[in-house]
Amino acid sequence: MDNQKWCLGFISLVFFLFITTSSAELLIKQVFSGRGIESNSSYSLTANLGVTRVLRDERPSSKIVTITSFSVIKGRGEPYESSVFEATGYKWRLVLYVNGNPNDGGNGFISLYARIEETESLPLGWEVNVDLKLFVHNGKLNKYLTVTDGTVKRYNNAKKEWGFGQLIALPTFHNTNEGYIEQDTGSFGAEIFIVKPAQQQEKVTFISNPPNNVFSWKILHFSNLEDKFYYSDDFLVEDRYWRLGFNPKGDGGGRPHALPLFLFAQDHKANAVATNTWGAVNLRLKNQRTSNHRQIYSAAWYPIRSGYGVGVNNIILIADLKDASKGYLVNDAIIFEAEMVKVSVTNIVSA
Repeated sequence: MDNQKWCLGFISLVFFLFITTSSAELLIKQVFSGRGIESNSSYSLTANLGVTRVLRDERPSSKIVTITSFSVIKGRGEPYESSVFEATGYKWRLVLYVNGNPNDGGNGFISLYARIEETESLPLGWEVNVDLKLFVHNGKLNKYLTVTDGTVKRYNNAKKEWGFGQLIALPTFHNTNEGYIEQDTGSFGAEIFIVKPAQQQEKVTFISNPPNNVFSWKILHFSNLEDKFYYSDDFLVEDRYWRLGFNPKGDGGGRPHALPLFLFAQDHKANAVATNTWGAVNLRLKNQRTSNHRQIYSAAWYPIRSGYGVGVNNIILIADLKDASKGYLVNDAIIFEAEMVKVSVTNIVSA
C-alpha cells in the first residue's frame, strides 16, 4: 500500500512539473512576444532584457547611412565607420559591424554604435550625457525599427563609444520577407539628444500653523439674507489668497435644513509660483456665548484656478442655528472662522 502511494505521488509530481514547465514556457513566450515588434526565435529574452524595439514612422533626426550591394560586405568582420556628422553641438560617427561585434556579444547580430569625435577641443574632464536611439529601416513597412534601452549614455575620455552589440539578428535582417534589406540595400540611423541635468527644481513645502492663519467673518442681518452665495473678503495665508463662502438657505444635500460653509482658494500673491495648493483648515461656526463651536476639518489640493471651494453642507442645522438658547445666532448675526492649519508653498530652487 505504501509503495502504491509512493508511485501515485511520484506520478503526480512529474505531472505537476510538466504542467508547470509548460506553463512557464508559454508565459515566457507570451512575455517575450509582447515586449517588442519581433518574435523571431533568434532574439532571446535574456539578451534583450532592458532593450526595447519599436517601429515608428519618423526618420532618425541625426544621421542615416544607406549601404547598397550589402551582400559584398555581409561577411566582413571589420566595422564600417561613417563620415563625421554634427548633432547637438558635437561631432560623431556611426560604427557599423555588419557581421556583429564579437567583443560585445554581437555574434549572430548586426552591431551599431555612435562614437563621439574631435574631443581634443573639449575642456579637461569633459562629459556628455546622451539619450541614444539607433535605427534599422524596414523598407517593406516603410518604418524604422527603433532600438534603445532607456539609459543615459555617459560619454567621456574613458568611454567614447556607445551602442548595441545586438541591434538586430542576422537571420532577421537578411530574410527578405522581413523587409529590413531590399534589393540588397540596408539603411541604419541614429538619434542623439543631449541630456542636461536640471539646474532648478520645484520644491513643495508644507507649512504648519503659518502666521496670520486665523480669519474671522461676521455676518450681520442674517434673517435678511437672500438665497444666494455670499463671500467674505479675501485673506492671505502664505502664497495664496482665500475666502469663505456660504448660502444662508442651504446647499447641496443640506438644503434647506442645514447651513453650509466652504473655503475657496483665490489668486496667488504677486511673484508666487502658481501651482496647486494644499489647504488644511478648521472651519468653524462660532458660539458667541460659550466655547462650544461647530467645527469641521477639511483638507484638499486646491487647483491653480481661483474660485474652487471645499467644505461642508451642514456645519449646523438651521433649526439649531435659530434656537436662541444655543448661542450661534446672536442679535441676528453669525460668526464664521477659518483656521488654516497647514498649507503648501512652492518655490523654484537650485537643483
